[in-house]
Amino acid sequence: MSPASLSMAGVLLITVPTIAFGGVTLLKFLMRGVPGYIDNPVRRGLWRAGHAHAGVLVLFSLVAMLYVDQTGLSEGLKWLARLLIVAAPILMPLGFFLSVIRPSDTKPSRLIGLTVAGGACLAVGALTLGVGLLV
Repeated sequence: MSPASLSMAGVLLITVPTIAFGGVTLLKFLMRGVPGYIDNPVRRGLWRAGHAHAGVLVLFSLVAMLYVDQTGLSEGLKWLARLLIVAAPILMPLGFFLSVIRPSDTKPSRLIGLTVAGGACLAVGALTLGVGLLV
């Protein structure tokens, strides 16, 4: 594995404790019936989605780092694929969480756009990596 891919994997692994902390926090909110979470289905749903996407996308990104160095892509395209794939598990959950940050929020704010940006990064990064593995 190249030093660049190892560095990206290191960044991803550092996010794992934050995901675990988030899961414990959501569990506490549920168990304690925290107002603004338990009685706010939009916020509850978006925060659950943020937590789930973070976990799944970090795992996907760690696996993807193993493949980047196996492609025939130029170094520039390898870096692009790495950055886009690592950006997705950061941007998507941030969009879910920050768009309903206040307990009184019943509609997502414009920060939900971070979720769309993360999805775009994931799509372009995965497509770049996939094509690189095929050529």
